[in-house]
Amino acid sequence: MNPTNRPIHVLQVIARMNVGGPASIVSDVVRDLDTDEFRTTLACGTVEPGEADFLELRDPTLPVTRLTSLGRSVKVWGDVRAFVDLVRVMRRERPDIVHTHTAKAGVLGRLAAMVARVPVRVHTFHGHVLHGYFSPRVTNAVRLVERLLARRTTAIVAVGTQVRDELLAAGIGRADQYTVIPPGVAAARPIDRAEARQALGLPVNVPVALFVGRLTRIKRVDRLIDAWRQVHQHVPDAVLAIAGEGNLLHDARRQAADLGASVQFLGWQSDLAPLYVAADVAVLSSDNEGMPVTLIEASMAGVPCVTTDVGSASEVVLNGVTGFVVPPDAAALAEALAWVIDDTELRTRFGEEAHRYAEAAFGTARLVADHAALYRRVAG
Repeated sequence: MNPTNRPIHVLQVIARMNVGGPASIVSDVVRDLDTDEFRTTLACGTVEPGEADFLELRDPTLPVTRLTSLGRSVKVWGDVRAFVDLVRVMRRERPDIVHTHTAKAGVLGRLAAMVARVPVRVHTFHGHVLHGYFSPRVTNAVRLVERLLARRTTAIVAVGTQVRDELLAAGIGRADQYTVIPPGVAAARPIDRAEARQALGLPVNVPVALFVGRLTRIKRVDRLIDAWRQVHQHVPDAVLAIAGEGNLLHDARRQAADLGASVQFLGWQSDLAPLYVAADVAVLSSDNEGMPVTLIEASMAGVPCVTTDVGSASEVVLNGVTGFVVPPDAAALAEALAWVIDDTELRTRFGEEAHRYAEAAFGTARLVADHAALYRRVAG
């Protein structure tokens, strides 16, 4: 119950709305919270060159305040300007709650909320950058900053229990500050499989493994291509479809050149539904993740998954039930992929279980309801 008898104003702040899990979550929360109870606004920066813009591709009518000073890259004067811009937005909007997302927006947004005297500050860890991103020296500095900010944060959201536990182990926040809110995705819409494959330029009658994501170092597409080379020897007619772009796209193309048509690069896709319909198995090969939304989307579409055991991926893919969770190793990834591709009965059973589990655990309605419950609690 809101004691002021007016909508609780929540300002969402995210560094950039690039295609990915954080942008999808923010979009759903901004759009679907009950407008009688909540007033929700969004401030975000700009995407990096070569990144796909979620707002342009997926949600072009979402109301947003664009801050050109805010983005992913660390630039001292640009970050100072972004901080000043955020303070101005908060003083103008006078929100009851500032909810920040992603690392950079989490730092600048929470500092700005302190200066603007916003009473409630919430931050979501959609993952973390405590391993796999920076040198030990920089990682230690990040850990220290996050520990200090957690002391001035009302509530901390983690997208999975493993993510929460890793943050607590790093000394970031107290257990009673944390709420675990997994991502949510909409139910898959029915699409004809043959038509989807034809539209994507994929062969109709061969097994297809699907990777969806940014082609960046942390996603380890190089590991996936190494694994696929082994799968190709075992199942030569199978195809690996890579949907996404990034700074390692050209490197990935070069690495896969000897595999010919068994690896196909599809680029960014504004509509993901045909991708999942076309796939027999979805795969993730990362060194670090939060709770991967692509695995949730694939599961919701009834597609079994193979993933490296990173972050909260094992909370999406139930090992031996909806797919396989393997060590971050090319040989292990190849063995699991080949097993799923080669065993039609196993693939069907995994897909059915994946759909049932995802529908119960990762619906959009649950995501929005969890956020509403959190906002009511901290506003009170």
